[in-house]
Amino acid sequence: MKAESFTTIKNKFPDQWILLGNPVSENGKFVSGVVVLHSHDKKEVCYLGKEKVKDYNRVTVVFTGETKPQNRIGILKRV
Repeated sequence: MKAESFTTIKNKFPDQWILLGNPVSENGKFVSGVVVLHSHDKKEVCYLGKEKVKDYNRVTVVFTGETKPQNRIGILKRV
């Protein structure tokens, strides 16, 4: 598989969880990587991807859409 730019990955797989092999980052942002697995379900990517990452030195999971702000309950919401 060939490494692709993160912009290309976001355009191909909008609002999906991506398992990237050998990711490259600059200034804390992902620039490129090899798409190993993609899905709308994060758990699916994590569990099914375990066996597919053997050939990569580094892997990471990224989301190509906008994330929702975390809802805090109880005392944490008031702080």
